[in-house]
Amino acid sequence: MVKLSMAFKAQNVHMGRLEKGADIIQSLERFCRDKGIQAGWVNVIGALDRGTISYYHQQEKVYRHHPLNGDYEIVSCTGNISLKDGQPFAHLHIVLSDTSYQTWGGHLWPGTVSVFAAEFVLFELAGETPAETLNRCPDVETGLALW
Repeated sequence: MVKLSMAFKAQNVHMGRLEKGADIIQSLERFCRDKGIQAGWVNVIGALDRGTISYYHQQEKVYRHHPLNGDYEIVSCTGNISLKDGQPFAHLHIVLSDTSYQTWGGHLWPGTVSVFAAEFVLFELAGETPAETLNRCPDVETGLALW
C-alpha cells in the first residue's frame, strides 16, 4: 500500500564537482539552500578517503555506524532532497569499493566524509504538489523522519 504519492517532473538539472575534502551531504544541502531547491533526486560518483556508513536497527530504532578510512571509490551514491525543519535535507545511500574491490554500503552519515574527488547530478523537482509537502516529520511507527 502506498502511503504518499505525488507527481513531480524534473524542472532543472544541476551538475557539479565537490571540492577535495568536502562532506557530500553538507555540500549538497548548502548547494540546495543557495539555489532555493526544495525537492530533488541526486547521484554522486567519485572517490573518498574517509566516511561513515550506517544501517538502521529496526527493532532498537537507532543507527549503527561503521567508519571507513582509506581509499574508496564511490560505486554508487543516490538519494533524494526534501525539506526537514524547513531546510533542504539530503538523504543518501552509498556503495563504496575499497582497494581489494570489497564493497561496503549503507546510509551515508553527514559530517563524516572527506571527498577525494566527486561529481554530482541533481535533478531539481517541481510539480502540481508544492515541494513543501515533502517535509520530513517524525514517524512514530519507525522512529524515522519520513515524508
